[in-house]
Amino acid sequence: MSGNPPTSTIYPCGRIARRDFIHQIGGGFLGLALGGLWAEAGEIKEVALGPHHVAKAKSVIFLFMCGGVSHIDTFDPKDNKWAGKFIDAVGFGDNQAAMKRPVIPCLRTFTRHGKSGIPVSDWFPHVGGVIDEIAVVRSMWCHEGNHFPAVIETQTGHRGRAFDHPAFGSWVSYALGSANKNLPTFVNLGRPSSPIQLTGGYLGASAAATPFQAGETPIPHLHPPRGGSAAERERQMQVLQTMSQEFRERYAVNSDIQARAQAYELAARMQVSAPEVVDFSYEPDHVKALYGIDEKETEEFGKQLLLARRLAEKGVRFIQICHAGGGNGAWDSHGDMKTHGPLCRATDKPIAGLIRDLKQRGMLEETLVVWTSEFGRTPWSQNTTGRDHNPKGYSSWMAGGGIKGGVIHGGTDEVGYKAVDSPHYCSDLHATILHQLGLNHHKMEIQTLGRTMRLIEDGSPIRSILA
Repeated sequence: MSGNPPTSTIYPCGRIARRDFIHQIGGGFLGLALGGLWAEAGEIKEVALGPHHVAKAKSVIFLFMCGGVSHIDTFDPKDNKWAGKFIDAVGFGDNQAAMKRPVIPCLRTFTRHGKSGIPVSDWFPHVGGVIDEIAVVRSMWCHEGNHFPAVIETQTGHRGRAFDHPAFGSWVSYALGSANKNLPTFVNLGRPSSPIQLTGGYLGASAAATPFQAGETPIPHLHPPRGGSAAERERQMQVLQTMSQEFRERYAVNSDIQARAQAYELAARMQVSAPEVVDFSYEPDHVKALYGIDEKETEEFGKQLLLARRLAEKGVRFIQICHAGGGNGAWDSHGDMKTHGPLCRATDKPIAGLIRDLKQRGMLEETLVVWTSEFGRTPWSQNTTGRDHNPKGYSSWMAGGGIKGGVIHGGTDEVGYKAVDSPHYCSDLHATILHQLGLNHHKMEIQTLGRTMRLIEDGSPIRSILA
């Protein structure tokens, strides 16, 4: 007599097609736990390269402002003595010919905030109120001057698409693995300006971002099918395991199928965990007010940042929030710098609220908050009151996660065009984040596509801002 259970045990309702059975018990793609069955059989290996040293941060909340924020009008004030004068713009963009461009005035008022006295634009008064928690790096730069290639460069650490390089969050996911088996390692909130910001690239689909949204349903079709008990669902999973044994053994070496299997497994677990994370009903009104959820202008972004805090609480390692994405991104202010105003107002209070909330919960020490964009903007206009793209100098800032608060590092020239004081390539920002997560960027490499692939080819942590 064989060791297989009788037919009546395998097929509770008689013989049915395997495909129909999967659909019935799974409720579609998000209902299955096939990946977990494979993992239990030892056929899927968790990949983790680190940590390589003691980590200062457990989670990263990565705030990406899509379109290129003007550093001159936000965190890198310049006087207006050059306003109206023509300055040399040789080497700007793809044009290497000599050219002169007229400087336009900055119409913002800068106020010194906190014990550190760091000047912050009147567009960010709430962020100014928490500036003593923030390290502002005024000397970031990258190569690319157009949006799509700049997003590739600042997100992947590489220029161009000769290879399908993964997003930065995917490297974190790949290197550290999951801290909560019931939630993704890398989550994206908000609309990105490029699919590059979500991709797992050659690290595989299992390292890619999982798109979440604030609201009752974080992922569409996440809820399990109605009816049936937990015991019945468990029995169905056991039946599926028996039915899939031969399939698993045959295709265990296929990485795409492994990734799909892992997605099924995670989806089944998220049916319970994810709806709980997005349930704000138990959050006190004063906490919601911190994020501006009670105000129309800040409600959407505030909900995203509150969800980010809740995800970090649950152990999600990398939470990326893309603000004003789609197309070139709404921060792309060529026509008039006034278009920055509503964007700043929509993000200012929620960002400050996030930092205050993390601190009052004792989470800021182990949560690294990063604010950046794909590049900055020029001191000159294009015959308008807006500013052009500027990869040669821009600002990023970090808070929490072992970062010194209330400090300024680096600087641009007197008109804000080029990083001249302690310039830092965008890979230095990546290396700093990895270092705080306990990862050595020199060891972040894999062998694929016939060569050694690295996240960071040339860069190092910005040690001056490390506590």
